[in-house]
Amino acid sequence: MAEKRKTIITCAVTGAIHTPSMSPYLPVTAEEIADAAIAASEAGAAIVHLHARDPEDGRPDQTPEAFEPFLRVIKQRADCVVNITTGGAPTMTIEERIQPAATWKPELASLNMGSMNFGLFPMLTRFDNDLKHQWERDYLSNRNIIFRNTFGDIEHILTTLGAKGTRFEFECYDTSHLYNLKYFLDAGLVEGPLFIQTVFGLMGGIGAHPEDVAHMKRTADRLFGDNYRWSVLGAGRNQLNIAAISAAMGGNVRVGLEDSLWAGPGKLAESSAEQVRSVRQIIEGLGLEVATPDEAREILALKGADTVAF
Repeated sequence: MAEKRKTIITCAVTGAIHTPSMSPYLPVTAEEIADAAIAASEAGAAIVHLHARDPEDGRPDQTPEAFEPFLRVIKQRADCVVNITTGGAPTMTIEERIQPAATWKPELASLNMGSMNFGLFPMLTRFDNDLKHQWERDYLSNRNIIFRNTFGDIEHILTTLGAKGTRFEFECYDTSHLYNLKYFLDAGLVEGPLFIQTVFGLMGGIGAHPEDVAHMKRTADRLFGDNYRWSVLGAGRNQLNIAAISAAMGGNVRVGLEDSLWAGPGKLAESSAEQVRSVRQIIEGLGLEVATPDEAREILALKGADTVAF
């Protein structure tokens, strides 16, 4: 009997897009972030994708010191793969963004594969009256955000973190980002198997129509053949729809409160673990199996949890 394909669930528990006034369930403190990541792991996430926040007002904090408390707790209490962001927040410099991963040398780090307009301002329509902090209003109303990821920036992250054995979750928000990754592959600066996270439904990137998903998958197949592992991220209400499409097409999935605050129409998710359980039902309903952390390490050729610096 053929071995069943294993589906990797990544869970992004807090991020830098949503602000704390939007949901009482969004983790902010180090303890909340650690608890959220551990609960997501227990629910079936093989990988947890992590950002840090200021515990006082919830704004994104990309200092290595902000990551340390929850990194150590997660490692002690769970066996999941830790993926540290190099995206930080789209308003940060590349040097700010790289510091946590450079310091803590995780198995996996996210890497955004191209510069893009980044539109958060549509969220003001829903949340304007609920915002408690002025920084939230200033951040969300900014119509001039360019999320900078130049070829020089990308190469800097690749060479700095690659020297420490960290591998990458390549975040591709549009077709051009796949071609950018192909350039780095051809130049010998990355090697397979590539872990490609195609991102759908964020303003400034590709949309969330099923044809958009199919287009990105076809393009990646043509560019990378069998030298990559495909995953999807659907923003907002698109989260589970996009995940179901990916799972049915042989891909992996990402969920979590970074990407969507919702568990259904008008219903806030009470945790990222709730979203993991929902997507796990979809995966197992298709007759597929969820990958364990060690299976994910093998699939993605990661260096192992004993080699990180936390």
